[in-house]
Amino acid sequence: MKTSILRAISMLLLLFALAHNANSQKLDPIATNRPDQTESPFIVPQQYFQFEIGFIHEKVNQNEINQTYPNCLAKYGLTKKTELRLILDLGNTRSFGKNNSGLNPVTIGFKTNLLEEKGIIPTTSFIGHLTIPTLASQDKKAIYYVPSFRFNMQHTLSDRSTLSYNLGSEWDGFSPEPTFIYTLATGFSITESFGSYVELYGFAPQKQSARHSWDAGFTYLINNNVQLDIHAGTAITKNAPDYFIGCGISFRFKK
Repeated sequence: MKTSILRAISMLLLLFALAHNANSQKLDPIATNRPDQTESPFIVPQQYFQFEIGFIHEKVNQNEINQTYPNCLAKYGLTKKTELRLILDLGNTRSFGKNNSGLNPVTIGFKTNLLEEKGIIPTTSFIGHLTIPTLASQDKKAIYYVPSFRFNMQHTLSDRSTLSYNLGSEWDGFSPEPTFIYTLATGFSITESFGSYVELYGFAPQKQSARHSWDAGFTYLINNNVQLDIHAGTAITKNAPDYFIGCGISFRFKK
């Protein structure tokens, strides 16, 4: 596992160097899905690659801890309105003193822009994902193919603040019942480089009680193509994970 982590860090440094020296044509600052649970409605610029990489420590309860090192969302701007997406999660779950480490099932998908902001109409996009149950480490494989989808919306409140929210559904790969998802986040630009957010979010399984949590975090824009982040969250309801902390980096470059 240590070798895998070192390889991941080496690849991260290589991709960071590419992003730092990327073609600096006039582009808006990078728009990411990190670090909050709310997915951004904006599309990666056409013919650009974007990587969003994070590390998370989550205490589910007194008997279970999840660690992700790293989570990687890779995106490619296929057209001006559509991006392709690939999600890779390498992590460890420690439950009742036993560790289960490896690659979680790989997820592929797309995001497409539906509406541009106009008056009360928010910028809106749609994300569709499919998780492949067998593309995973032996002990991490799921039973079923796992679809998920979200509608992602954002309103501009002022030059420095936004209101974003998601509505969607996902499956866990082990049962046919869906879990409904909601998120609500407000973002605020402290300076041109520093940003912050506060968020409420929840997951409502069809046959179980909903789990509600909140989190907050900060972002730092190194340049228009590179962003750092740090975030943390806690449970609102008793059945949600106790707390989590995380950090990450996002960057883009043209092929």
